[in-house]
Amino acid sequence: MRIFGSGLRKLSRRLATWVTFGMLAGLLVLIELAVGATANRTGGSAAQRAAALSLVTFPTAYDSILSFLLGLGGLFAVTYGAAVAGSEWTWGTLKNAVARGESRSRYVLGSFSTITTIIAIGPVAAFAIGVIAAIIGANLAGVATSGLSDSTTLGRLPSQFVRGGIAIIEEGALGFTIATLARSQLAGIGAGIALYFGETFAGIFLPDVIKYLPFNVANAAVRTGNSGGFGGGGGGGGAATAALLDADTAFVLVFVWLIGALVVSAIFTERAEISG
Repeated sequence: MRIFGSGLRKLSRRLATWVTFGMLAGLLVLIELAVGATANRTGGSAAQRAAALSLVTFPTAYDSILSFLLGLGGLFAVTYGAAVAGSEWTWGTLKNAVARGESRSRYVLGSFSTITTIIAIGPVAAFAIGVIAAIIGANLAGVATSGLSDSTTLGRLPSQFVRGGIAIIEEGALGFTIATLARSQLAGIGAGIALYFGETFAGIFLPDVIKYLPFNVANAAVRTGNSGGFGGGGGGGGAATAALLDADTAFVLVFVWLIGALVVSAIFTERAEISG
C-alpha cells in the first residue's frame, strides 16, 4: 500500500497523466461538437449523415463514445504505461528505491498497480465528458436526447466498462513491459506504438495468427452481441476483424497477456543491473 499510495500521488501530479487522458477526452469532445455543428449542412448521403449523427443521438451515442474510448484508449494506454515505466529507469527512481532496500519485484508491481488505477479512472472521466459533449452536440444538431435514460443501454454499460477497462489495462501492461525491457521511455513508447499499428497491418496477411496477439485479443474481448463491437484495443481492425476470437475466449487471453507481461517485467527487473 505504501508503494501504491506514493505512486498514486506521484502520477496524479505528472504532466503525462493529464496530457494523455486530456487529449483522449479533448479529441472526443471536438469530434462530437463538430458533428453537432455541421449535422444540418447539406452534402453527403443520408446514410453518411445518419452514421455521423449516431455520435450525438442517444442511446446509440453511449456505444459510439465507448467505442471511441476503448479503441483509441488502447494506444494512449500503451504510451502511458511506457512513459511511466521508462521514467523509473531514466530518472533513477528505481535505483533509489532499490538502494533503500525495496524489493524490485514488489516495486515494479506496485508501480503498475498505480498505473492500473489511473488507466481505470481516465476513460471513465473521459466518458462522462463525452456524454456531456454529446448532449451539447445533439442540441446543436437539433436531435432529441430522450434516449439518455434508456434502461437497456444503461444496464449493460457497467459490464462493458469492466471488460473494456481490463482490455485497456492489458495494453498498458504491454507498454510498461516494453519500456522496462528497453529501460527507456522513448524506446518503450516507440516500440509500443509500432507494435500497436503493426498488428493492424499484419492482420491483412496473417489474420489467423494475429488474432491471438495482445491488441487483437483486447479488441475481440470487448465485442458483444448487443453493441456489435467497440473497436477497443485498436490493433485488430480491417481484414483481421473476420478472424476475431469470440469475446469470452479473448477475455481469458487478455488476462494471460496481462499476467505474462507483468511476470516478464518483474523477472527482468530482478535480474537487471541497475547503474547510472
